[in-house]
This record gives sequence, structure tokens and C-alpha cells, in this order.
Amino acid sequence: MTDMVEVSHLFKVFGPDPQRALSMLEQGLDKDEIFRRTGLVVGVRDASFAVREGEVFVLMGLSGSGKSTLIRLLNRLVEPTAGRVLVGGRDVAAMSQNDLVQLRRRDMAMVFQSFALLPHLSVLQNAAFGLEVAGIDRKERERRAHAVLEQVGLGSFARKRPAELSGGMQQRVGLARALAVNPSLMLMDEAFSALDPLKRTEMQDLLLQLQREQRRTIVFVSHDLDEAFRIGDRIAIMRGGEIVQVGAPDEILRKPADAYVEAFFRGVDVQRYLQARDVARADLLPTMVEGDDSQADLPRAIAQMEQSHAQHLIVTRADGRVRGVVSMDAVRQAQADGGGLDSVQPPLAEPVPADLDLQSLIARVIAGSAPVPVADAQGRCLGVVSQRELLSRLARSEVSHG
Repeated sequence: MTDMVEVSHLFKVFGPDPQRALSMLEQGLDKDEIFRRTGLVVGVRDASFAVREGEVFVLMGLSGSGKSTLIRLLNRLVEPTAGRVLVGGRDVAAMSQNDLVQLRRRDMAMVFQSFALLPHLSVLQNAAFGLEVAGIDRKERERRAHAVLEQVGLGSFARKRPAELSGGMQQRVGLARALAVNPSLMLMDEAFSALDPLKRTEMQDLLLQLQREQRRTIVFVSHDLDEAFRIGDRIAIMRGGEIVQVGAPDEILRKPADAYVEAFFRGVDVQRYLQARDVARADLLPTMVEGDDSQADLPRAIAQMEQSHAQHLIVTRADGRVRGVVSMDAVRQAQADGGGLDSVQPPLAEPVPADLDLQSLIARVIAGSAPVPVADAQGRCLGVVSQRELLSRLARSEVSHG
């Protein structure tokens, strides 16, 4: 996958003589000590990461961690002290002012927490404002603005003024204004945090719907864990101007980089974000590849279970795809009845997809007597989930995140 944004060793120091702060950082001093000695503020420290084309990349951190500064460095609303920012392969930090203006007008858009609408303009004119600044003629900009207003559910409000709209609707206008310029990169700084919880959820739904249809590249600043987990493909956790971990939400939950990240996610309802792949165990049961003779497979299956001291067995096809799980009792009964592996009753416990949500997985595990196999997109077995292991995993989550 192509990287839309590449950030390399990016620094931002606020105040006179920022090079002094950079030298102190090289000596190992932290931002608090530098501020105490010099009054200089380290906003971003040695940030390096990439944002993939078409993903939603969420920046998270406590207040003052540097996330809003970092997102403004991407379009140079804040001038970097050192480092490099590539957007679509072009170095934003090295651009002339004219090239930067053109980049912002044609390839970037930003949505702020404050709606920043012009009260004397109509909804349509607000949505078309970026196009007007870019020099697009009136007929074309109104056509494009109408189209994006329809996308965000405000087509019938085009002639209204912002004051006549609710807060959620005003934020939709802000989103429409950003979409109207058809940007390759959208920067969203706490875009939904001023909304009440219901409106925020509605805007998240809208963003996810638009993302499924258009696959834009989005960098999204948020302080809300539920929001980040809901919309983010990957999350970057910041502390003191530094990026301490980047990863998919479930990766960060499973393997926090340090105590800070672990504490940051303490209290999160882990069960809401776990999938079948997260609780499957690859070492729980033996595996057997089925042969051409279904009847001959039965003694082989019994032998493997006996050898492993297991009461269940994973059965796969010759090409590696998992068929399901059988029990020792069911296999012995099929053998006594003179049948084959394909006659086992109850039938093999069939696999579930790796991305199955936890609630659905629990229902499947409880409904059956055998452990449930979990398969990847190619049908290969990632492991199995038993009732005992599932309860154990949930109990561990309660202890570590309670």
C-alpha cells in the first residue's frame, strides 16, 4: 500500500532560538526541563511515521501531548523547526509559499473542532467557499457544493444560513466544505468533539460511510478512545510531543508499548474490540489432514487424539483450508457404526472468520459442544476457541483493564 504522508524526524519548538532546545534534546533533557531552563516549548519531538493511502490515521494523547501541533505541521499551518513532511511525495516543509497555497487549495482540506462557518453566507456558499478561493467559477463550484451537501444529507438546506442549523448540521457543512475540493488528504482536528454524544456518533457514522465509498486518506485528532477505536485503521499515541506507539487498535490493546500506553487504555471495554483472531489458540488441539478414504480417516483421527491426550481434533483439507473440529466420542461412534469421517454426528464444528466480533463468537462457542475453529481470509486455521479458554481470556481482560 502506498504511503500518502511520510513524516521523518519532525520537531517543533515554540519560542526564540529553537536550536537551543534541539541541542538540549540531543543531550537527553525532556521538554519540562527545557521549558524550566529556557522558556522554550517543545511541541513535537522527533516524530516519524507514515500514513497509508486510503486509511484513517488517528492521533491520540492527553492534553498538551502535541497532537494538534503535529496535525498542523502536516499542512504547515505551523512551521517545522526540523524534519521532513512528504505529502504525495512532495516535501511540504521545503515548499515555496505559492506551492504551499496551491497544495492546500487542491490536495488538502482541514476540518476543525469549531465549525468556522461564515454566518453571512448560505450553507451552499459555505460549502463552496474553498472552491471559490481556488478560483473555480460560480456554476461549477455550486454544482460541486450541491453534490457534497447531498452526500452529507444537507441537500435541502442549501439556502439556509448556518444560524438556522443545529450544531451537528453545522459540522456537516464544515465536512462538506472540506469534501468539495476533492482533497487527497483530509486533516480533522477534534472535528466532532464539540458535539453531543448522539450527534458525534451520527458524524462518525457519516464519516465511515463516506470512507467506504471514497477511501480518502484522513488524519484525525481525537481524545476519545471509543471514537478512535471506531473510526481508526491505525492509532498513534503521543506523550510529551513524542509518538510512543503506532498500530491498529487491537494491536495496541494486546501489546501496549509501555506503562503509559497501558494506563492510557485502562478502563476501555476490551470486549467491545476483540475479534475471534484475538482469542483463538493455535496450540490447543492437534490437527489432521483428511485423506481420500473417509473411513480410514477415523482410526487416524483417534490415534492422533490419543497421542495428544485431546478430546477434539482439527480437520483440514489437503490444500490447508480448515474443515472443522470433531470430538473423540463422535469419531468413535462413527467408527462403531461402520461410517467414515464424513458421517460423524454431530457434524464437524465449522470455522468462523477471524474478524468475527466477540459477542457473535460467544454465541457460537456456547451453542456447540466442541471448540470453534477460527479461519483467516484464505480459510487456513488460526486456532480454536473453547468455552474454557474464552472464559479465561475474558477474565484476564477484566483483571487487566478493570
